[in-house]
Amino acid sequence: MASTQQDRPIFPFTAIVGQEEMKLALILNVIDPKIGGVMIMGDRGTGKSTTVRALVDLLPEIEVVANDPFNSDPKDTESMSEEVRQQITSGQTLETAQIKIPMVDLPLGATEDRVCGTIDIEKALTDGVKAFEPGLLAKANRGILYVDEVNLLDDHLVDVLLDSAASGWNTVEREGISICHPARFILVGSGNPEEGELRPQLLDRFGMHAQIGTVKEPDLRVKIVEQRSEFDANPNEFRAGYQIAQDELTTKIIEARKLLSKVQISYEYRVQISQICSELNVDGLRGDIVTNRAAKAIAAFEGRVEVTAEDISRIITLCLRHRLRKDPLETIDSGTKVQDTFRDIFAWA
Repeated sequence: MASTQQDRPIFPFTAIVGQEEMKLALILNVIDPKIGGVMIMGDRGTGKSTTVRALVDLLPEIEVVANDPFNSDPKDTESMSEEVRQQITSGQTLETAQIKIPMVDLPLGATEDRVCGTIDIEKALTDGVKAFEPGLLAKANRGILYVDEVNLLDDHLVDVLLDSAASGWNTVEREGISICHPARFILVGSGNPEEGELRPQLLDRFGMHAQIGTVKEPDLRVKIVEQRSEFDANPNEFRAGYQIAQDELTTKIIEARKLLSKVQISYEYRVQISQICSELNVDGLRGDIVTNRAAKAIAAFEGRVEVTAEDISRIITLCLRHRLRKDPLETIDSGTKVQDTFRDIFAWA
């Protein structure tokens, strides 16, 4: 469970007021990372970074191979480096450690070498060894990679991040030398729509798209300001007040991850989801796949093994709104079109 004693206390996830869309999208991606990440678009100062950090603080610790730069999982060959795999094959005993799920912040000015890692060609040629300097993707393996202002990041870098997030591997090639390592992470991007959208072909690769806005209700605004003041004045005491709720949510996420493989979605619902994607002219099948996964994840989160129409209603806008074809001058659909189509096909009152 999340500790209350930290060098830099983190605002509790359960204390965050409003922004339900963003919180739900993040939780579902943690339950099933194969959903494909979240793009969070909203005004400045709406708590995007705070919420992502609060989520990481909430998550349980993971077991890693000690002193391994890739956070290799000692029990899963798909999440371990080649070096660790060879140690296991040769019968060596691995020393393990428990760490908090890593969160890596990608700075806007990061170069491709910084992100992907570099190969020391001189050492490779003179000593005959693959000297690899791991990058941020190695650090993010089995964790969360957070890119603030992702819409200002170079398109090529966004492509690299999305490729790694989708395949779970990062490959670095230089002068005929190739190194591959696991890079399984949840990609969370955030941005301000005033600074421009991502290209549609990149946007489509994010599993979900959450829109957040500045809270308008005066009462809620006052509550948020008061909470922040209390937290800044005495962070540990403030966190202690939310510890039970934090622990309960952590347990709920752990149980949902265990339950996920048992969750079923009926054939009829799968057909209706694809019908919605077809009617909305969603390109490709990514929308269908993500909606099915997210519906299962929300059912698992609620402790159920059968997806309901209500589950689909809650997540379908998050999964499809950024995949709709639109006029270049339009902004991303708020979700009205997706919900109207859902109601028509599901005969939802």
